[in-house]
Amino acid sequence: MLLVTGGAGFIGSNLVAALNEAGRADVAVSDFLGHDGKWKNLAKRQLADFVPPAELADWLKGRKLDAVFHMGAISATTATDGDMVMENNFRLSLRLLDWCTETGTPLIYASSAATYGDGEHGFDDDFSLVALKQLRPMNLYGWSKHLFDLVVAERLAKGDKLPPQWAGLKFFNVFGPNEYHKDTMASVLARRFDDIKSGRVVQLFKSHREGISDGDQRRDFIYVDDVVRVMMWLFASPSVSGIFNVGTSHARSFRDLILAAYAALGTPPQIEYIDMPEQIRGSYQYFTQSEGDRLRAAGYNGGFTPLEEAVASYVTGYLDRSDRFR
Repeated sequence: MLLVTGGAGFIGSNLVAALNEAGRADVAVSDFLGHDGKWKNLAKRQLADFVPPAELADWLKGRKLDAVFHMGAISATTATDGDMVMENNFRLSLRLLDWCTETGTPLIYASSAATYGDGEHGFDDDFSLVALKQLRPMNLYGWSKHLFDLVVAERLAKGDKLPPQWAGLKFFNVFGPNEYHKDTMASVLARRFDDIKSGRVVQLFKSHREGISDGDQRRDFIYVDDVVRVMMWLFASPSVSGIFNVGTSHARSFRDLILAAYAALGTPPQIEYIDMPEQIRGSYQYFTQSEGDRLRAAGYNGGFTPLEEAVASYVTGYLDRSDRFR
């Protein structure tokens, strides 16, 4: 049996789909469903069990699992409840790390590119303690993920026992089907698609930095299919452990992202640029781009979908259909 925490969420539900498609019906999901229709992310899937997070510790007792995929977290970069974030993102991760270590169970977990903060120290996924201690996340979510990376790196440096396979994945700007419940944390493409489709003007932020044009703020956008491929490869490669960036290593602009959606629909673009709110101007990131050498050096050669191709797949296969769910 496999366990996917956060399995009803965006990346988790896409992973569950891939596991089902690979012939694994013995997948248990631990997550909150709430009242916002998140269950639809799993409506087409086969599950062996669904475990409320509060019952997970008891559920794990005496079990043997092939692997734990720990995707569950409060992932909003705007989260402010420190106690709740620490319990869900840090302490739960510690408990799973200890359980996987004690039982000899592989652990593949979600870290985040938010651990890099403003990018002052670059985006190199060096997971030595010296390198990690230089990072300064800019929000509570990124800090909670960073703390867990530090614990793993500390145990590794001290020679303490860890799971037989462990992998922390620093996801960059992931987009794709099943992100709809994320509201303001969903990708700009998902949030603006209805405007694009209906012919309304799409608003993007002006640039408030010299030398960068309006809409040319850049991110390492990565399609969720590529993220899932990396996790499936890790599951099939039990000798590979480490903390890895999961991005395309090629930053593209928000304007490129939106233009690709217009191109996929075959309609002329209508974009206007508005002032960025003053309260976020000082902390707004203008550029993120993963360094992917470490993942390639570990043996991953799956490649990544070009932005225009990924957007076309998302638009025509999901966003522009009555059933948008995978």
